[in-house]
Amino acid sequence: RVETASAAFGGMAPTTLRATKLEATLTGAPWNKETLEKAQEVLAEELSLPETVPGGMAAYRQTLAASFLYKFYVATCLDLSKRVGASLPPAPTIAPDEVSAARSFLSEDRPLTHGSQAYVVPSGGLQSTSVMGQDHAPLEEESRAPVGQPLMHRSALPQCTGEAKYTDDMPKLPGTLHGVLVLSERPHAKILSIDISAALEYPKVVEVFTGKDLSEKQNAWGPAYVDEQLFRTDEVTSTGQALGIVVAETLEAAEKAARLVKVQYSDLEPIITVEDAIKVKSFKDKVLKIEDGDIESAFNQSDSVIVEGEVRMGGQEHFYLECNAALAVPGEADELTVHVSSQTANKTQKFAANVCGIPCSKVVCKVKRMGGGFGGKETRTVIFSTAAALAAHRLKQPVKINVDRDVDMWVTGGRHPFLARYRAAAGPDGKLRALDAKLYCNAGYSMDLTEPVMGRALFHSDGCYKIPNVRVEGFMCMTNTTSNTAFRGFGGPQGLMVAEAYMTHLASALKMSPEELRIRNTYAFEGEKTHFRQLMEKCPLQRMWHELYESCDFAKRNAEIQEFNRQNRWRKRGIAQLPTKFGISFTAKFMNQAGALVHIYTDGTVLLTHGGTEMGQGLHTKICQIVARAFGIPMADVVFRETGTDTVPNASPTAASASSDIYGMATLNACEQIKSRLQPYLEKFGDFKKAVNAAYMDRCDLSAHGFYATPGIGYDWSLPEDQRGKPFNYFTYGAASSEVEIDVLTGDMRILRSDILMDVGNSLNPAIDIGQIEGAFTQGFGWATLEETVWGCSEFSWLKPGVCFTRGPGTYKIPSFNDTPVDLRVTLVKDSANPNAIHSSRAVGEPPFFLGTAAFFAARAAIASAREDAGRSAQDYFVVDLPLTPERIRMACNDALSSRFSKNTSRPRPSIFV
Repeated sequence: RVETASAAFGGMAPTTLRATKLEATLTGAPWNKETLEKAQEVLAEELSLPETVPGGMAAYRQTLAASFLYKFYVATCLDLSKRVGASLPPAPTIAPDEVSAARSFLSEDRPLTHGSQAYVVPSGGLQSTSVMGQDHAPLEEESRAPVGQPLMHRSALPQCTGEAKYTDDMPKLPGTLHGVLVLSERPHAKILSIDISAALEYPKVVEVFTGKDLSEKQNAWGPAYVDEQLFRTDEVTSTGQALGIVVAETLEAAEKAARLVKVQYSDLEPIITVEDAIKVKSFKDKVLKIEDGDIESAFNQSDSVIVEGEVRMGGQEHFYLECNAALAVPGEADELTVHVSSQTANKTQKFAANVCGIPCSKVVCKVKRMGGGFGGKETRTVIFSTAAALAAHRLKQPVKINVDRDVDMWVTGGRHPFLARYRAAAGPDGKLRALDAKLYCNAGYSMDLTEPVMGRALFHSDGCYKIPNVRVEGFMCMTNTTSNTAFRGFGGPQGLMVAEAYMTHLASALKMSPEELRIRNTYAFEGEKTHFRQLMEKCPLQRMWHELYESCDFAKRNAEIQEFNRQNRWRKRGIAQLPTKFGISFTAKFMNQAGALVHIYTDGTVLLTHGGTEMGQGLHTKICQIVARAFGIPMADVVFRETGTDTVPNASPTAASASSDIYGMATLNACEQIKSRLQPYLEKFGDFKKAVNAAYMDRCDLSAHGFYATPGIGYDWSLPEDQRGKPFNYFTYGAASSEVEIDVLTGDMRILRSDILMDVGNSLNPAIDIGQIEGAFTQGFGWATLEETVWGCSEFSWLKPGVCFTRGPGTYKIPSFNDTPVDLRVTLVKDSANPNAIHSSRAVGEPPFFLGTAAFFAARAAIASAREDAGRSAQDYFVVDLPLTPERIRMACNDALSSRFSKNTSRPRPSIFV
């Protein structure tokens, strides 16, 4: 019998809440199941939450309260069974499969994280450039070093010790001013007036610039479509849009003065979500479409198994460690130098010149390094660098902008949220027959890079599977949220996720495992074409699938998991294996070009630069390896200083995973030019430094500009399907399996083990490549299971429309040490040289990202087991949205505790911003 009871719950009210009715119900009552059931009813009534409760997740929060009470009951019964004496009645009996309710990931010791990295340092596969006759011509030499060696990132130690310098670390120049943007607070409104008088009068404020200070041409910008304004003049179409910039002698003065700018609005009706846009047809006036075969004939076959469904994928915040920063320094005669944390030196230069009304030749953009980029610094950095450039040019003083995290997350956009609706068919044997899908993405208030993002999503909507008949269409939704932009994978992960959604749905309808359906339809080694008519050449996916299936003991572990699930009602495990393929190249043909500049000095050392930027991915380290190998000199004799538009002009952004490919070839091209001039001296002296000195004395040019353009690619959406061309130079392939365990009562999840097999060709640097694989995988499972962007919309009615809620680590969760797999094993495929990229390598930055969703599908399998225990059929198909957060895991389990609250909600699934 319960003598006294105290119950307090957090997260159910603005402050911790005493459940006094629950306490009264328990006090004096016998400690048994009947009392528990009565207590659950009282608690549900006492802690009732409306759907509009601040913070949302009403059904989940109520379910958690009930689940915690049940956990307490089971834990107490188990404890009492060990404590009661012979004179006391026996404690309530807990069934063996219910014991797991008492456990908690929070109180259990987490096993020590461990793993393995397996690779073979390859030999051979070296290539030459057009200087020697033809790009990618194979060389007979077997020795590759230092190319292919697992060398440490050249900035690793300075970054770890804090010696590495970032834009904000640059020494303050005399007279440096600070800029702070004035940002809109309405999602859609006419601007009636902007009053800057109070800001101008604030102490230490130097100037305030708005759109009135610019011509229409100066104020216009956009990376693909020129559809944005630097400073909004007549209308705002999202919160967080720049209305102007306050420039002051101190950062504090600029920040306070920016808050004094008074803006009067006349509100207009906002469009926030994809579904809002669909209702009013707020689309870009261009629909992308790929069609191959005859889908209707396939669907009309009498024995076709057909499924229809939808999948919703939320956005993702880049959350780079270094927020946006820019320093603009004016020179003489309108010269301007812009130091910036950006993936796009070229666009920084172009729009700085435009806003200042000066030629590009007078603007130099310099990028030493970034503290992460992930695509978020491919275009949106222009907002800050251009504003700084304007102020510096007008005031003739250096101007610095360093953005706080909350502003950065609010203003710069992220991964595009997607909604996809599909119809897919397969034969009774599990062979795919047809796909008809419509993809909708949330572009935000401008196009930015939405069109190529949607294009890549359509290119990857086949997953890794041969589908004879396909029609996929892409609709770009214009909304009143921040403009979404590039993010690692660039639409590819969303397209691949659509593929795995309909594959999982079909597997359920066919009553076979998703893994079996996947391998039955995986592209063959040779001879098959994608739905966009690109031939798959030497595709290793089937081989990789079987290698991973065996090496990770999938069948054995799956059987063990089934047994574990039979014995545990409230802890469930799941395992999943899936493949990936990722097309390499910019899908805009003109961007597949690169330049490099190489100098040899008379002491035999080399200084190089190229158009690529370093954001931690190891690009410069790999390029230095290529140079050292080309000249046969030590790595220590090769130096990269910084990326600059004054050394390599017109560079494409460092993106699309192609930078090692194109800048490596451009650099090799420059090296071979110099080497061809040095050849007579090398033959004479046999020593590099002596040959260099002799060549110098003989007035031989020891500098060269290298150039490379990726051959044989280009895709034109405006042409008929069979004339559009080839979008990708090649594909990078991978496969992964993940095993997870979920706590059914809380939705918490732990990744127990992940095995990753990646084909990176003849790696330029296995250590760096494995780091990229592990990082991409982690970011991938973050997108799939943890990270959720939330904006005020109909799904989150407790927020004002158009308000960005997730503006910092308090509301937005990226993977932590505790979220990484307990056991992580990475293996690089051996004997898989790629003839289409520098020294037979393959791109690696983005392709592994999607493999992180293996944890999503493993968790889905665990949820299926929990649903079966709750009375659902094991073959019943159910929908879970991405990210599969603890809320979505818990509510999808659909047991009696969660159903009590979910049945009262207006939505079939937890809210999500798409």
